[in-house]
Amino acid sequence: MFRLPQTATAPFCPSEVKGSIAVPAGASFWKTLLRFAGPGLLVSVGYMDPGNWATDIEAGSRFGFGLLFVVLLSSVAAMLLQCLCSRLGIVAQRDMARLCRERYDPRVNFVLWVFAELAIIACDLAEVLGSALALHLLFGCSLTTGIAITALDTLLVLALKGNGFRRVEAIILGLVLTIAICFMVELFFVQPDWRAVLQGFVPRVDTLRQDHALYLAIGILGATVMPHNLYLHSSIVQTRLVAPDLPSKRLAIRMCKIDTIGSLSLALMVNAAILVLAASAFHATGRHDVASIEDAYQLLNPIVGSAMAATLFGIALLAAGQSATFTGTIAGQVIMEGFLDLKIPCWQRRLITRGLALVPAFVGAAWLGDAAVGKLLVLSQVVLSFQLPFAIYPLIRFTSDRGLMGEFRNDALTKLCAWAIFATVTAANVWLLYATFA
Repeated sequence: MFRLPQTATAPFCPSEVKGSIAVPAGASFWKTLLRFAGPGLLVSVGYMDPGNWATDIEAGSRFGFGLLFVVLLSSVAAMLLQCLCSRLGIVAQRDMARLCRERYDPRVNFVLWVFAELAIIACDLAEVLGSALALHLLFGCSLTTGIAITALDTLLVLALKGNGFRRVEAIILGLVLTIAICFMVELFFVQPDWRAVLQGFVPRVDTLRQDHALYLAIGILGATVMPHNLYLHSSIVQTRLVAPDLPSKRLAIRMCKIDTIGSLSLALMVNAAILVLAASAFHATGRHDVASIEDAYQLLNPIVGSAMAATLFGIALLAAGQSATFTGTIAGQVIMEGFLDLKIPCWQRRLITRGLALVPAFVGAAWLGDAAVGKLLVLSQVVLSFQLPFAIYPLIRFTSDRGLMGEFRNDALTKLCAWAIFATVTAANVWLLYATFA
């Protein structure tokens, strides 16, 4: 059995806890899986953050269950990309940001770092707005007050200093389960047509021909696959202590694949639940114009007929925003250390990222009022969509490199699927940028 290194009680930044979670040799399948479970859960948080909510709500309100297949296909693409990330981290024992610094020209590396930082800030902006809106809806405080309160989440990072990476994973699990349970209860209230829900998962090209449907489909795609998660996942899988021999690596890759697919399946169910809730509560009752999180919150109680509906919705939104706080902090640290070889305490990194996100949030709230949330959430997704191809490209190249990956390099089918995702995402994001700014 491997011995747990002294770094197990270190702060939760991945570079400080690399190999800190021991995996007993010869343990049962379930015990081994439990030791590897966790990184996929942290990554899945990015797939159910407040930035996803607006597109899912509008899609369900406008088109009912018709765009559920887009949620499904986007999630399957995310599963493939995240599995490549975990394999890269396990085999190469370096995260993707560090590999970019080692293998690319300094100028290229600098551009990739800037794009990655913009993605982190854009994601954090969505977390700020989502959490602030949840506080506004649940407690009646102003949007600017809610934004100010989100600045205090740095205290959460400080409170966890020295508690180990497993403690962070446990907290994330609790927040994700909170989101899932809230939506399970919501769906019980609205009683959706489950046959129609299942039919919505069947791809239909004619649905995309409807006015505004393609735009929303691309929005769902852009909000689902998060660029910073690709850097994050390749780092946090290294918190598991894996022996250097090939059988141990094969086992680790298999366990991480199960963890990733299982966690992202949960994220898929949450995103689908948001769309199903909007379709059942709004589209089915003739309200095809609900396009914002706040509108959905205000309309849930009278339409569903339960005083709990809106409250549960607000609690889930707050949990989504706060859970993404942890992953945003860790991802920011991974990107800074990998690209720049610069190490600073996690709480300082949190202050920098949150400070940069608070500026547009405060300016937008002061200038646009409550309308700022919807507009800035859309802007954050546009920024994320623009950066995504610049993260997918090096991921495919690194995982296809025989010298780096050996026998674990991508096979022909995996490369075909990965490059198809890259081409689709790139074309979709170019179209989204054009439609947004044209």
